[in-house]
Amino acid sequence: MEIISCFEPKRAAYASSCATLTIEDILNSQRRTRRSVFSAGKDFSRTCARAAAAFSRLGPVMIQARIFIASVFLFLCAALCTVQILSYIQSFAVPLHLIDFDNVQSPILDGKMRNFALNSGNEEFDGNGNVSLPDSADAAALFKMPVTYTEYKVRSGDNISSVTKQFGLNNISTLIAVNDIDNVRLLRAGQTLKIPSMDGLPYTVKSGDSLAGIAQKYGVSMEEILDVNELSSGILHADDKLFIPGARLDSSMLKKALGELFAYPLAVSWRVSSPYGWRADPFTGVRTFHTGIDLVVPHGTPIQAAMGGRVSTKGYSNTYGNHVIIDHDNGYQTLYAHMVSSTVKKGQYIQQGGRIGYAGNTGYSTGVHLHFSVYKNGKLINPAAVLKF
Repeated sequence: MEIISCFEPKRAAYASSCATLTIEDILNSQRRTRRSVFSAGKDFSRTCARAAAAFSRLGPVMIQARIFIASVFLFLCAALCTVQILSYIQSFAVPLHLIDFDNVQSPILDGKMRNFALNSGNEEFDGNGNVSLPDSADAAALFKMPVTYTEYKVRSGDNISSVTKQFGLNNISTLIAVNDIDNVRLLRAGQTLKIPSMDGLPYTVKSGDSLAGIAQKYGVSMEEILDVNELSSGILHADDKLFIPGARLDSSMLKKALGELFAYPLAVSWRVSSPYGWRADPFTGVRTFHTGIDLVVPHGTPIQAAMGGRVSTKGYSNTYGNHVIIDHDNGYQTLYAHMVSSTVKKGQYIQQGGRIGYAGNTGYSTGVHLHFSVYKNGKLINPAAVLKF
């Protein structure tokens, strides 16, 4: 049986035209074609399997690559944010100006930098002269160090307590004794003070003094005195200068320096009609020096001794009328004038606050008042220096 077929034009045997084929030829041709298609399908499946296997192996690598890229991106973002934040903060920065410590007094720094800016307007110390210092160091630790001194020029507004605190000291007795201050109220701007590096008192050795006796007197150890004064032995000589660490003035000396040895000569309120110093004479108008202060009080007001002492003068004069002069310790004298009468006798010892007479208008006077004068070693001083007006 012959069949005319044109199904495989691409084959070389039938390229020119259709040919006469037998059924066997067609079947054989179809078998070969099916085998070829099946073989191609198997090859394609294997290729796909290989590709899938390859992609399965590349999967973890791609995930790791994505993680790495994401990490790099996040790091770059963080770095950029940090730069922006620092730039923003820097926009608020100002230049730092350091203090020129050459212009700061080194003694103040040696005073442990405490209370550098102090209120010098108020005196802050107790009855023993102790000033209040925050976080004061243990003074005993300083005693083992040799005492050193520096100088300080008093400034406007300074007082004894403010200077004491400024240099880290604890008791005003130290500056009073070291500088031989008779009255702290006379401290003036421009005055130069000698400042020790620790609290204590100067002491001049007297004949017969011993180190043990001095230590016992001031309540300190001999070792402290030796260390502070850099002494190699306990042998002392007359007129040797020592510094006794931690020592302080007794109550009487402290009150004297504070101007508190004197009490008010009147127990009632008064009015100052004429201060100490130059003034126009109330009778003539001529400029004269007034030797005391005039305290106006009612007639007959009791007058009392400003400090304990012995009556050296009781009498009458055209200038002072009935008057009394009292001698006190440390070279002081006080005068009470224009009294209507006095109640003491010459040579009598009178206690501080004891009555000596009554206010009047005797002598060179324009009205009832007490004229009060103070002398120191025979020289007039301003009563305001020893009384708290």
